[in-house]
Parts: sequence; C-alpha cells; structure tokens
Amino acid sequence: MSLSTARSFLSEACYGEQELDANSALMELDKGLRSGKLGEQCEAVVLFPKLFQKYPFPILINSAFLKLADIFRLGNNFLRLCVLKVTQQSEKHLEKILNVDEFVKRVFSVIHSNDPVARAITLRMLGSLASIIPDRKNAHHSIRQSLDSHDNVEVEAAIFAAASFSAQSKDFAAGICNKVSEMIQGLDTPVELKLKLIPMLQHMHHDASLASSSRELLQHLVNSYPSTPMVIVSLHTFTQLAASSLIDIPKQLQLLLQYLKDDPRKAVKRLAINDLKLLAKKAPHLWIRENTQTLCECALTIPYNSLKLGMLAVLSTLSGTIAVKQYFTNVAGGSAVPPRLTDLVKLAQECCYHSNLAVAAHGVVVLSNISISCPEKDIVQLEQDTVLGVESLLMLCSQDSSPSAQATLKTALTSLVKLLKSRPHLSQPAVEFLLGQLHLSCDSSRVLMCHALAAIATHLPVLGDGMLGDLVDLYRVASHSSTDKQQELLVSLATVIFVASQSSLTAEVKTVIKQQLENVANGWTVYRIARQASRMGCHEFSSELYQCLRTRVASEHFYFWLNSLKEFSQAEQCLSHVEDGDYSGAMSAIAEALRSYQKGIASLTAASTPLSPLTFQCEFIKLRIDTLQALSQLICTCNSLKTSPPPAIATTIALTSGNDLQRCGRISMQMKVCMDEFRSLAARYADLHQSSFDADYATLRNVELQQQSCLLVSHVIEALILDPQAASFQEYGTLGSVQTESEYERRMMSVFNRVLEEVEGLTKKHPPVSHLHTGCLCDAVIALLKVPLSFQRYFFQKLQSTSIKLALSPSPRTPSEPIPVQNTQQLTLKVEGVVQHGSTPGLFRKIQSVCLNVTSVLQSKTGPDYKIPLDTKTNEIEQRVEPHNDYFSTQFLLNFSILGTHTVTVEASVVDESGIEWKTGPKTTVSVKSLEDPYSQQLRHQLQQSAAQPAPQRGAYARF
Repeated sequence: MSLSTARSFLSEACYGEQELDANSALMELDKGLRSGKLGEQCEAVVLFPKLFQKYPFPILINSAFLKLADIFRLGNNFLRLCVLKVTQQSEKHLEKILNVDEFVKRVFSVIHSNDPVARAITLRMLGSLASIIPDRKNAHHSIRQSLDSHDNVEVEAAIFAAASFSAQSKDFAAGICNKVSEMIQGLDTPVELKLKLIPMLQHMHHDASLASSSRELLQHLVNSYPSTPMVIVSLHTFTQLAASSLIDIPKQLQLLLQYLKDDPRKAVKRLAINDLKLLAKKAPHLWIRENTQTLCECALTIPYNSLKLGMLAVLSTLSGTIAVKQYFTNVAGGSAVPPRLTDLVKLAQECCYHSNLAVAAHGVVVLSNISISCPEKDIVQLEQDTVLGVESLLMLCSQDSSPSAQATLKTALTSLVKLLKSRPHLSQPAVEFLLGQLHLSCDSSRVLMCHALAAIATHLPVLGDGMLGDLVDLYRVASHSSTDKQQELLVSLATVIFVASQSSLTAEVKTVIKQQLENVANGWTVYRIARQASRMGCHEFSSELYQCLRTRVASEHFYFWLNSLKEFSQAEQCLSHVEDGDYSGAMSAIAEALRSYQKGIASLTAASTPLSPLTFQCEFIKLRIDTLQALSQLICTCNSLKTSPPPAIATTIALTSGNDLQRCGRISMQMKVCMDEFRSLAARYADLHQSSFDADYATLRNVELQQQSCLLVSHVIEALILDPQAASFQEYGTLGSVQTESEYERRMMSVFNRVLEEVEGLTKKHPPVSHLHTGCLCDAVIALLKVPLSFQRYFFQKLQSTSIKLALSPSPRTPSEPIPVQNTQQLTLKVEGVVQHGSTPGLFRKIQSVCLNVTSVLQSKTGPDYKIPLDTKTNEIEQRVEPHNDYFSTQFLLNFSILGTHTVTVEASVVDESGIEWKTGPKTTVSVKSLEDPYSQQLRHQLQQSAAQPAPQRGAYARF
C-alpha cells in the first residue's frame, strides 16, 4: 500500500505542490526499504530517480542517498545492483549529497566482503561516485588491489572504476598509468583483458608528460600487436587521447590516413574513417591540404560503397568549414587552384550521380558547400554542375517514399536552399523545376518540396507570384484521403500559398483551400492552416477558419482560446481596410479593431489555466491594444491643430516665457504626452522581449519590430514638432541594410525607411508646426497600420521550456511567520536553485549563468523613532552563479540593524551564452523580524530604571 502511495506522489504533477509532498513520498519509499519482502525493497529503490527528478533539492537528496547507502551496506547483491543502477541514473544529483563522508563510509564497508561479486559491485559504485570523491586514497588503493584479483568480474569492475577515477583525478591517473602499462605489456595478461585495459589510456591527458608516455605506449601497441581487435582498440584510444590533449591531432590525422590508405582490412579502414569524422568535427582548422587530398585519393580509388560513403561523410563535414578554403589555397605559391581541376571537385561530381543514394547526397552537399565558399569568378560552371546534380537527385528520390530516399531528398533540398540563398541568380530555374516535380512526386516528397519552396519564397518574395498558379492547381487535386501524409501535405501547400501570396489571398484561392478542407481535412489540420494564415498575415481567412473550429473542441478552455484567436484575426482584418489619407476612416478602423481586441482578451483570459497561464499571449495582446489606442490618440492630437489652432498671441507668449514650444499652442503639450506614451510602450515591449527566454528567434524579432515602431513614432514626433534641431537621423540610417528573414519584417523595415525619409525632408523645408507636419505623422500611423500583424510561433506553440525553482534557507515554519534575527548579527541567506527543462532543452538558447538579486525593504519599525540613514534601511546585493548539472547554490550576508519587520525579495534572472540577460524569474519573498539583542535590551532597561528613580540625598550616614 505504501509503495502505491509513493507512486501516486511521484506520478502526479500537481500545481502548487508543497514540500510536504516530498517528505511524504520519501517516507513512503522508506517504508518500502524497511519491508521484509525483497520485491518491495527493490521496487522502492527503483522509484528513487523519479523522486530526485521531482524534488531535486539537496536536503531531500542527501537523506535519500544515505538510506540507499544503508540498503547497499546491509542488503544482498541484487539490492546492491539496484542501488548501483539508481546511482548511475542520478549522476547529475550526486554533488547535492551533503554528508559525502558518511555516504562513502557506508558504501565502502562492503569492499572488505569475502564475496567477489559484492566487491565488484562496490568498485562500480565507487567508479560511479568518482565525480564527488576523485581524490579518496582508500578508494584508489582498493582499485589498485582489485586490478590484481583472480576473479574476472572483480577485475572488470576495477577497470571500470580506474577509468572513471582517471578521468576525474590527475593524481590517480599519474599513479595508475605505470601499472596499466605493465599489465598491458605483461605476457601473463590475457588478450581480452588487454583490450579492456587499453581504453583507460584515453584519460591520461591531464598533463603533457602523461599524454606523451601514453601515446608512446599506444604507438608501441599498434606496431607490436597487428591483430585486428588490438589495432582497432589502440587506434580509437589514440584518437580519443589526441582529441582531449589537442596538440597531437595533426600526427593522429596522418596516422589514421596512413592506415586508411595502406591497411587492407575493411574493419580497420572503417574505424579510421569514424575517427577521422570525429576529428573533422572537433578540429577542422587543423586539416591541411595534404590531409584532405589524401582522403580524396582514397575515396576515388576505393571499390567499396560502404567505405566510400564514410569518406564522403568526412568530406561533407569538412566542406562546411574553413578546411575547404585551406584546400583551395596553394600553400607554396599562395595562388588559388582552379576548383574544377581538383580531386575534391572531381570526386563530388562523380558521386552526385552515384547509384547509392547516400553517396549521392554527400556528393551534392560537398559540391554545394564548395560553390558557396569559393569566390564567384571561379565557379560559374561549378554552380551549373551543382544545380544539375541536385536536380537529378531530386528527380530520382521524389517518387520513392522509402526512408532512405526521403532522407536523401531532405539533404538535397537543404543544400539547394543554402545554395540559392548564396547565389540568388540561380533561383528562377530551380523553382520552376521544383514546381514541375511537385505534380509527379509522392506525398511525403511533396511535403519536403513545399518546405523548400516556402524557404525560397521567404528569402526571394519576387518569385512568389510565379509559384501561385501551379500551387493552387496542385491544391485542387492534392488530397483524396485523410491519411497523415495527405493532411501534412494540405498544411505544407497552404503555407507555401500564404508565403507566395504575401498576405493578400484572392477569393479563388480561398475557395479552393476551403473546399479541400471541407472534403478531407480533420480539425487539427484546419487549425494548423489557420495558425499559418495568422503567421503570414492572412487574417480574414484565418478568422473564418477559427470561426468554424470553435464548436468542434471538447474543452471550454479550447473554445475560449479559438474564440480569442478569431477576435484577434477580425481586429487585424478591420485595420487592413485603412486607406492612405483617410484619417477619420483610420480612427473608425482602430475603434472597431479595439472592440474585437477587448472581446478577444476576455476570451484569452478565460482560456488560461494554472498549468498554461498564457502569460506571453496576454501581455502581447495588451501591448497591441495600448499601441492602437496610442496611435488613435496621436491622430486625434494631429486633428486638434485644425479644431484648436495656436492663438494669435502664441509667438508673444513663447518669447515671454522663453519656451519656443508655446508658439505651437496646446498641440505641443499634447504631442509631448503622446511621445512619452510611445516611449513607455517601447519600454514595455523591451520588458516582454527580455522575459521571453524560451521564444524562437522569429517571435523575438517580431517583438523587436513592435518596439522599434513605437520608438519610430516617438522619434518622428520629436523631430517634426518638439525639437527639430536636436533630432538626428544617423542612428536610423542602417535600417535598409539589415538582412530580413520574413515578409512581415521586410514590410515593416520598408515603412520605417519611407517614414524617416519623409520626415527628414520635411524638417529641412518647413518650420513646425503646420498641417504638413501633422499630415506626415498621420501618414506614418496609417503606414504602420496597413502592415498586417504577424502572430509568430511562440504565440501558439512553446518548443523550449525552461524554469527555475528556488529554495531559501533559513525558511519560516509557516508562510506568514517572519524569520527572527538579532539586530547586532547578520543573517546568512542561502539560496539554492534548480533549472528545470522541457523535452528539448537548449533548442534556441542555453543558460550560461544565473543572476540572483537580493533586496530588503523595511516594512515596519519597532524601535525608537529617530532619523535612520537610507542605506541602513535596505540591502541590495547581486551575484552571478553558474549552474552545474542544473543546480546552483550561493549565500548572501544581510544586515538588519534597524529593529522591525523587513521584506527580503530574491529574484532570479538568467544569462545566456551570448551574455544577454533574461528576466525569467521567479521572485521569492520572505519576512525577517529584526529583534534587539538581550544584552542591549538589558542595558536599555537599566538605563530606563536609573533615569526613573530620583537621586538619593547625600548625608553623613549615607555611606553606612
């Protein structure tokens, strides 16, 4: 019964869990450990990794591991094996063990057992703990002894432990190296044991002398033992050692290429190829031209497809790095070698048409990478050869739905898209070829081709119109059944159509898509297409799709979510009808859009749940609402120049007051309010950007564009009306040169540049403020409104999930009770934290360090009411700490010299690998009550009593 309770604790992911759950789960597991039945004990042991995953804080993990150590000490070998597996699964939590000495003491006691299996399990346990006890001499001694054991199981366990300690401890590696060398070279050591001992040498890289002696031993082994298993193990250990020590990589490349060229055994050649690929990824800059040339010569002469495939895989890895540029530079003369005459290009051209699809795919990758990296003047013919190779491979694979053919097709299309981004003049014929192939291909190939067409059309929108006719024709006949591939094809084709049409769908296109969706599409497919329409700015169409989906969901939260999306699409659709120069129409459109947005935000709030609070979505929509209101207010302010022009004495008032803005009348003050509002909105967009650590790059760029549009409007107000002389346009001059990644970004940048040009021309010709200035402002507002808003991926889907969980100590016994501390002492606040990830950690960015900010504020004072210096009322400390295995810990010393209640706030933010700080939270608060220390309190009471008593009369007998 207890274990079922523990399982329920560990399986349920309830919101707002309390620490009581962790203690309860540990108690239930402890009951299982103390059970008399072996099965229940084993089941309790194997549940511990789930406990660690759910409650990953040291105080619980320490207690749990001590209990496991007791089981290891007192249980049988099967229980010990279970504890060993749990320890190996929970490697990232080992450093959270607080009582390491006690834990190791309980485990180490089993090493003196008479049972060699128990000793072997203990050795493996010690090896698994090497990261937290790297320099324990008793463990080192036991491993050395066990290497001389006559029991094979114990010796293998000792080898495992020795390898683990060698990787962690320089002293152990230096001490064990000679013993391992003797055992490997000893005649009485079996060959099987030598094969297991040799890989230990890859960890001997802690200093140069140790690495050098290990390398000499490996060189001796390779020369002395030519058998295939010995050569394979020795060469691979050689490579691992070189990759770790770095300085020997060029020598290792030569050795591997020598074996690849001269050794006739396929197994040795295959090992050499795998190691060459490892070194190509590790250090491509160390590959000189001769190394690459040798590899090309081997690939040209090898008769075996499997080995040729491996060599081409190495070359395709190198072709995307600096190694390919080094290859095409003649080191002796310094002049470039014509690319078409080199063996690398000949090999790639030959392989592009190879019968083996995988070989052909690598040939295409190498050829396209060469075309991209070489100077344009040398590769006109090479570009054509690359395109022909890609097209032939696409034609071969597009009608084959097997996994290998689809993988080859994906590789070829990826290479084609990269080539076209680098060489846009090749795009038109390539797109025509893809459109022709779409009609002849199988469904899975069509999906991949649609992805490639969408990427090309996004980068080169001028090709979109030419695609549209063929795509619509294909959509009419695209789907005849409701299979998964057919559904995927409907989404992919619709996406390409949205990209090609550039957010202006014709009635014919809408009809064709709707008809197909009604015939065969399921609800999820319709939702995905609507989502893509919202992303591409086709809001009228997406609104219709959300409308029909609302009543087809099983949850009211989903209903409110779809209803909110429908309202947002309708709101953006209202703004699409704005015409240039129609200022009253623009205000009406904004008012209509705001009505829909207010309905939508109400539905969005109803759709949120504790597990899915929709924080980003709500904040993004609130900012959109406030931006539209600010734009409407700006148009009203511009119109006020007509309804309330400056009075006739405005110039006199300006001269008298010394404020030149008074010359413009009341509009100047209104414009200042508008400018401040837009700057405030830009700051809020910046805060939203900074809090969206898990967002994809396109979503973050979208938020940046919204922020830049607000900054642009505030800058235009300042440049036209408030301060024309001080306004500078130089900081905005590079907007046109920025590489855009989407149609929405391209349109926004175009609007920014156009508005800045108009404003710069106007400020030079006319003094403020006239109808020309207000008209320019209103035109800028309308230009921004006419760009359809793009709802990016993070609005709908969260691919990366990162959160931080904090634990503070000391902590109050109850949440409302403050922590007592004496005012003459400092409080040591320990902050521990755990970084929790979703299913794809680090997809967009990774955490480099965590920034902890601790502040304290005096809430209520209980001491005497005298003037207190401001710096003694508060504490403000910031520390950065790097998490290790997703755990971090640090301490703060806080001073509470003022008597009273203080609120301490701990806020966490993260710093990514680029050094950018993200306000991810969380924020935790605790109350601290500063109390007077007993000695000061006693002195104060004595002083009060002595001050209250009257002084006695002195007389002759007073002393007696």
